[in-house]
Formats: sequence, structure tokens, C-alpha cells
Amino acid sequence: MSNPVYGKQKKTSSKATANSASTLLWSLSIGLILFLLWSAFQVALFNGQLLQFEAPIYWAVAITTLLFIVWVAIYFKQMRLETQQDWLKLAVIMLPLTYVLSLINAASGYLATNMVLIQCIYAMIFVMTMYMLQNNKINHIIQSSLIGIAYVIVGFGLLNWLGAFSFAGKLVGWFSSGVVNGVYNQAIWNDANGARLASVFQYPNTYAAFLMAFLFISIFSMIRTKKVYVQLLHGFMLVPIVLSLLLTLSRTGLVMLPVVFVILLLLLKPAKQILWFIYSGISAIGTLLVLNPINTAGLELQKQFTSSLAAKSWAILIGVSLVVAMLCWVIQRFVAPKLEGKLQSWSSRKASSAWIPLGSIVLIAVLAVLLLGTGLRNILPDSISTRLENINFQQHSVLERITFYKDATKLFADYPVIGAGGGAWTALYEKYQNNPYVSAQAHNFFMQYLVEVGLIGFIVFMAFILYVFYQYISSYVRRNEDERESHFVYFILSMSILVLSLLDFNMSYVFIGLLVFLGLGGMAAAIEPKPNRRLKMSAAAARGVYNTVAGIAIIVLLIISIRFLQADHYANEGKVVAQNSQDFQQLKAPLEKDLSIRSTHFDSLVMLASLYQQGYTQTQDDQFYTAAMDLLQRGLKAEPYNKAIVKQMIDLYELKGEVDQAYALRKEYADHYIWDMAWYEQFISRSFDLGYQGIGQGDTAKKESYFSSGLAAYQHVVDGVEHLKTLPEGQLQGQPFEVTPTMILNAGKMKYMSSDPSGAAGILKNGIADDLTDATNREIARWYLASLMKDNQQDEALYNKLIAVSPDEADEIKKVAELNF
Repeated sequence: MSNPVYGKQKKTSSKATANSASTLLWSLSIGLILFLLWSAFQVALFNGQLLQFEAPIYWAVAITTLLFIVWVAIYFKQMRLETQQDWLKLAVIMLPLTYVLSLINAASGYLATNMVLIQCIYAMIFVMTMYMLQNNKINHIIQSSLIGIAYVIVGFGLLNWLGAFSFAGKLVGWFSSGVVNGVYNQAIWNDANGARLASVFQYPNTYAAFLMAFLFISIFSMIRTKKVYVQLLHGFMLVPIVLSLLLTLSRTGLVMLPVVFVILLLLLKPAKQILWFIYSGISAIGTLLVLNPINTAGLELQKQFTSSLAAKSWAILIGVSLVVAMLCWVIQRFVAPKLEGKLQSWSSRKASSAWIPLGSIVLIAVLAVLLLGTGLRNILPDSISTRLENINFQQHSVLERITFYKDATKLFADYPVIGAGGGAWTALYEKYQNNPYVSAQAHNFFMQYLVEVGLIGFIVFMAFILYVFYQYISSYVRRNEDERESHFVYFILSMSILVLSLLDFNMSYVFIGLLVFLGLGGMAAAIEPKPNRRLKMSAAAARGVYNTVAGIAIIVLLIISIRFLQADHYANEGKVVAQNSQDFQQLKAPLEKDLSIRSTHFDSLVMLASLYQQGYTQTQDDQFYTAAMDLLQRGLKAEPYNKAIVKQMIDLYELKGEVDQAYALRKEYADHYIWDMAWYEQFISRSFDLGYQGIGQGDTAKKESYFSSGLAAYQHVVDGVEHLKTLPEGQLQGQPFEVTPTMILNAGKMKYMSSDPSGAAGILKNGIADDLTDATNREIARWYLASLMKDNQQDEALYNKLIAVSPDEADEIKKVAELNF
């Protein structure tokens, strides 16, 4: 039986064949392209889990849903469930459904709901592109547009690198949410390593993943096309892409690039493998020629822009890029055909595509040794050379990532079946972290996915993407050269990003997720439409089932996205009003409107609760207290691990004088914020205060209860400090975590008042400081000396030093020593 023509549907209508497109289909394609371009400049739709990032995501939900409506109108009559390919459009629905299931255990209702919406975007993009990209013309337009968008992003990034911040901001400021005060925010990312190019993503590592995918796509497209001007365009962009990749200073990108390169080579014939090496080498040499001057000029232009230096830099970059483009064209025009002819017999041999990739591993290893272990890296700028020098398994970013993954495993162990909902890592990582790092992302997409949806959701996701990859590769190897190349761009796109996402949170950018699922859709479009004998449904039934599901989803998503956009508008209006007005009613109005739509929308809920708390502080009217507490309790039910809500509830309880309730919350949540030094300092202080009240009330049980909790909290801090000493030498601790003088003083007092002067002295001794003019240090010394006196011991040197600073301390020490509890 002959295979169906690659990229064609099994059955087609007269209006939408593999080589023609209706007006409506063209409109859908243009809409999708514009949507992708828009998305890129909305900080790549970063799911930053903050109010400032959510509106573009809700707009993306609305736009994708509208595009999906057009898709349904086009393909309604072609809806079938006959082949394995057809059933994928139902299988993809399982991805958002597993996130819906995880809402049961959601650690954050707000973040989990957002993830459900994001997964719906991905599902719709996959279904639409799986059908659209079976059309040859549409496939060509989408591929060309994707590459064009990538080139625009590369150019935009270099504009910013070479100091044209204002010009770049003006170009996109009229539609981009990333532009702040006329400049695209953090297009250049500055950290301890210096300036790093981030372009639209505001995060260099994700930009590196994006660049790597499109570097390989550019090389592949240049080899594939027969059009001279297209070959020249792709060749011209090789140096800007490689240059941008190096300017990200992304070690992750540099480490994973050879891995992806080798995987891609395995699917190419030997002649094309050699061409990939040639073009990669030419682009690398061209980049080395411009790297030092462009790097140095960029660093200067970011501090002080001068048009002459900028013009010179652009001239160098454009000139070298043109030379590289011409070289690539000459090779493609004259060398490539001869190379393919000479290697044709070798290409027909079994496993012929494996030899060059295997050899490339050796070559890559040699290059790595030369760059990492010799002075060859000194040809690179210092910033890049230093980053290369620091590539090792004992480097802090590697050790920190390993820690993240271990902590994610601990989180997964507590929510193994259906996970803890979207945003689970952000909501819960403080409870499971090994040391006090700050990272709202797990730096591994697959681990983050696992903790969000548990084993069930993870198996569904992995089964889905592995099935698409398997079926695509199976179809690919059976095709002839022209057929297999038609959708290979999508394989490069999805595979490259997913491999890089093993070490970073690239998929937290919804735009990157869109590219991945568009790639998966393109791969699915290329799968041979084999009949599925086990699962079969009549065309009428299939249309009824799928369009009913699609119709319900469309209505729900449109309503939710519009309502959420309204809520976001009111939340932002509330923030603006708060900056310009002190009128209670004026401040309250937009917040209440927001909460009438999303009753637990975090920002507005906390702000309104703060308003009521201020009202109670000023008037002592219990109505304000009740209103604030009701809001916070409602918020805590939806966001049970939200520290801001918990802290505000504690403040409100203490303001009301309900100290026992406040203390109970502190104690309950201490286990959730195990490395929050301020939390434990306050917890220990409150333990002492309330235990001391118990002594005054003659309530021994109360005293012992509070003192026991306080001393356990103190021991937790002591043990934590000791644990941090065991961190590997290269690993950074993160936030400060230490035993403070206040902790020592209160813990020492509790021990003393528990009739354990020896234990008190042991604690207080750790807080003895040279500066006894400080009130806390002086009090520690007083209680320490009193504890020794109580135990018939003394420290004469310290005693004399303290008396010299404050003679009254002699009486104070004696008073403490005479106390009995």
C-alpha cells in the first residue's frame, strides 16, 4: 500500500486542500502570526505570578479563543475521529483537564486558575496548527513568519545592546507592555556577571534557548531553500544570532547547544550534516571577528550613547554578516550539490547518519577542553571567558539547580497523585527548601510540571509529547527528502526548547510555550494519518462531540478572560488611586469592583483589608475589624500558604489584642517558612512575652507551653545554622539566616525562667559581644552573669567590663539572680 502524500489530510474538502486556502483560512493564519508577534513583545507573556504580568496573559486567552472560533468555522465539516492523528485533538484536552483536577489540592487558587487558562491556550494552538499546517501554502507562510519574528527579536535585542534604548522603546511602545518610561524594561539584564542580553524576555537564559532553536532553524532553512535571496537572508542572520547567544552569557545555553546539535544531526543525511558543520563554523568565525568590538562598544553605549560608536559597531556587524552571507551562498550554490552527489551512495547505507554525529561528539569534547582548559578562551571578552571558565559541576548555579530538584522531589512526595496545582512551586517552595534561596521557579520545566499536576498529569503530558515525537520521527524516516523537510522546522523548535527546559524555566514564558505547542502541532500535521481500528467514530458523531466540547470551551474561556481582564483593570485602577488619593470611599470602589468579579484576587484583597485595618486603627470601630478579617480569612482559604495574607492576619489579631490567635498563626506557619529569620525572631519574642504573662498570671501550664514552643523555634534556628555549614563550597546560602542577639536573649530568658540557669548560660554565652554599649548586648551579658551566679559560677572579666560600662548593672545582675520562677 502506498503512503499518503506527506502533509496531506486523508480527506479534504474542496475549499481547503493541501495546496489551497480559503479566505477565512488566510485570515486565521494572519491572525495567528500577528498574535505571535504581539505576544513576543509582552515580555514574552511571562507567567510571573504577579498582577503586572497577568493582563497580557488574559488577553492571550481571549485572542486564542477568537482564533479558535475561526478555526472551528473553517474545519467544522472536516471534523473526524478516524485516525491516530485525529484523536490527538482530543488527547490534548487532557492537558488542561489535569490542571483542572489539580485544583482540588491547589496551594494557590489564583496561580492554579491562571495555569488552567494557559494550558487551554496551548491546547487550542496545538489543535489549530495541526490542521492548518497540513496546507502547504499556510505551512510555508507560518514557517517564514516564525523565522521573521525571530529575526525581529534578534534585531531588537541588538538595538538595545548598542544603546538605542529609546529608539527601540518607541518602535514597540505603542503596543508592548514591556516598555516602561520609554524603554523596554530589562532588555539588558544586569547581575553579578555584568550586562547580559535578554531582548524581549527579560531573562538571558530563556533568550539563549530561543536563539539556539532559531540558529538551527536558520541553518536548516538556508540549506533547504532554492531561492538566492532567502539563502542570503538566513546566512546574514547567522552572525547576529550567534553573537546574541554569546552576549546572553548563558552557560546553560552553551552547555546544551552541542546536545541539541547532535540530536538534530542524527535526523539528517551525511551531506547535510557536513553542511551544518560548515555553516556553524563560518558563523562562529564571523562572530569571533565582531565579538570583542561589539561587546566592548555595547558596554560603553549602555552607559553613554554616542552615535559615532553606534554607527561604527553596526557597520562592523553588518559588514561581517554580509561576508558570511555571501560565503554561505557560494557554498550552497557550488559546493553543496557536489557534496550531495559524492555522498549519495554513502547516504543510502544503513546507519550512515550516525557516524558524523558520533564523530562530532569527539570534536565537541576537544573544543570544550580547549575552551575550558587552555588559554584559547582568552580570545573571548573577559565576561564570556569568565563564564566559560566557571562551567563545572561545583559551580553555584549547578549546585543550586540540583538543590531545587531535590526540594521539588520532597514537594512531590507530599502531593504525588494530582499535584498541588499550578504555581505549586512558587506557593510552597519555602516549606521544602534546603537552604534560604529565593526562587519562584524550579529551573526545570519537567520538575515544575510534576509538582503541579502530580504523577497522573505528568504521565498524561509525557505520553502526549512522546507520542507526537515518536509518530513524527516514524513518519519522517519513511519519507523522501522533500516530504520530510516540509515540517522539520517544527521538530527543531519544540525539541530545542524542551531540551533547554530541563535546566531552566523557559516554559514559564507563555510565548515560549506557544512556540513549543505550535511545533508539536506542526509535527502532528506531518504524521501519517493511519486509521485507528480500536477507536472509531462516525463523522457525524465526531463532529457533534468535538464541536460541543469546543463550543462549551469557547464560551467559558471568553467569559472568563473578559471578566478577568475587567478584574485586572479594577485592581490596577485601585493601585493608581492609592498613589493619588487618601479618600476611603474612592480607594475602596475599584477594589470592591475587582473582588466582585474575583473574590480572592490577591492584590485587591490585601489592599482592601489594609484599608479596613487602617479604619479600625483610627476609629476602633469593630465593623472595620470584622470586614478586614472576613476578607483575609476568605483569602487564606484560597491561598493557604500566602505569607502576605498570614502576616496581615497576625497584625490584625495583635491590633485587636487577640494575641493567642496571632501566636497560633505564627506557630502554625513557622513550618512553612523554615528559613525566614525574621519570622523566627518574632516567634521566639512572642513566645517569651506570652510565657512571661503566664508567670504573672500564675499559669504554669501556659508558661511551659509558650516557653517550650519558643525554645523549639530557637533550636530550629541553631540547627539550621549548623546545616548551612554543610553546603558544598561553591553553593551560595541565599538569604541571611543566623541566630540573632534578640533570639539569644529571649531564649536565654526562657531557659532561666524554666529553672535551668545552666542551660540559660549556655545559650546566652553565644550572644556575648564586645560592644556592651548596645542595650541588647548589655542585657544578654546581664542575664548570662546572673545565670552563672544562680549556678554558683562567675565570669569576672565580663563582669568587670560590664560594670565599667554601666555601674548600675551590678544591682541589676543581683536582682535577676534572686528571681525565682
